[in-house]
Amino acid sequence: MPILIIALGVALLVFMIIKLKMNTFISLVVVSITVGLSLGIPWNKIAEVVEKGIGDQVGHLAIIFGLGSMLGKLISDSGAGHRIATTLTDKFGRRYIEWAVVIASFIIGLALFFEVGLVVLLPIIYVIAQEMNMALLYLAIPMAAALNVAHAFLPPHPAPTAIAGIMGAPLGQVLLLGMIAAVPTIIIMGPGYNHVLHRLAPQIYHKDVKIPVLGELKTFKEDEMPKFGISLVTAIMPVILIVIATVVKYVLPKPWLLSKVLRFIGIPDIAMIVSLLLAIYTVGLSRGMKMKRIGQSLETAVKQIAMMLLIIGGGGAFKEVLVEGGVATYVSHLFTNLDLSPIIAAWLITAVLRVCLGSTTVAALTGAGLAAPMIATTGVDPALMVLAVGAGSVFCDHVNGAGFWMVKQYLGLSLKEALVSWTTLTMLMSVVGLVMVLGISLFV
Repeated sequence: MPILIIALGVALLVFMIIKLKMNTFISLVVVSITVGLSLGIPWNKIAEVVEKGIGDQVGHLAIIFGLGSMLGKLISDSGAGHRIATTLTDKFGRRYIEWAVVIASFIIGLALFFEVGLVVLLPIIYVIAQEMNMALLYLAIPMAAALNVAHAFLPPHPAPTAIAGIMGAPLGQVLLLGMIAAVPTIIIMGPGYNHVLHRLAPQIYHKDVKIPVLGELKTFKEDEMPKFGISLVTAIMPVILIVIATVVKYVLPKPWLLSKVLRFIGIPDIAMIVSLLLAIYTVGLSRGMKMKRIGQSLETAVKQIAMMLLIIGGGGAFKEVLVEGGVATYVSHLFTNLDLSPIIAAWLITAVLRVCLGSTTVAALTGAGLAAPMIATTGVDPALMVLAVGAGSVFCDHVNGAGFWMVKQYLGLSLKEALVSWTTLTMLMSVVGLVMVLGISLFV
């Protein structure tokens, strides 16, 4: 059975990393090949499938991670991150800083992909944690929860937008109901989950976590840091550009040159390069930093994310062999004659696909295709089905997902710590999201 093969593959991966202390990327490639062959992928095709999985995953993220890491490094080295962090800590204090992070993450998450939001916010919360002598994970949990919920529920993110198209749901209604479901989910799975996890597993909240891409934390004097306004604008410029492009898409006629230009610079990859070029000037050249020093910072940032990119690519290889091995088809056959509430059925189908395939987008689109016929036969509101699929698509992010490895590497977690904190978070987040959708269905 494919699901048994996946389970054995995951067990082998955990054994190689934890017990044998094998390099994570090598372990992922070995397990991907083993699982792929076990699923019936021909010997002469398995290398091509693994290569495609790595290429698709790294190709999608390399520009965002590379440019995002350079931007984060420059913000850190210039003192801009330190300025933002110290201003926020002064305004909110230790008592309310967690809520400040949640609000900022949710607002940023409305416009950015999960991956982009992470690389934009991480340098800032890293400095905040250091300034307050606080564990990075204590701020990272609510940040990641807010970003992930926005990614699952709210247009214009690709998955909910595409699902709405498949199910014929109005985007405006999906956005409105998605906001109603997202806000309580973030509160429960951000600060709420954070406090419970801190009590049950305090040992994973390390205060001495170092993020390789940001290097050593520097101390700055008052006159060495840029002003708060320019620091903040520079740090969130990708958000600003993507928000402008999203608004323009619905406001200005497409043939207009201004509309084309603004939509072009709002493409995530383009927004990141524009933001980096702006940062080179605003927090670098304009403050007397030499181009040689700026170049050294950017080069260091790229070197420090090399292994992380390989590991994420390995996660993509694992995902690809599962897709190529026919796991999605097998799962769809399991749910052919489900006698459940359409909302629960849509969530369950997508959640099982997510666990097996390791890709939020693939699980969401496949689940939407399988669940869409239920709308006509049951009369359920299409917007609620979109949200149910979105909730299922983030269920149980584990070792076959690139997002899992990204969170693990960025937050300095061991494999066990990532499974305990992040995988558990995504499981509960998905269930809470489903409960919220069911609650909304009582009134819609």
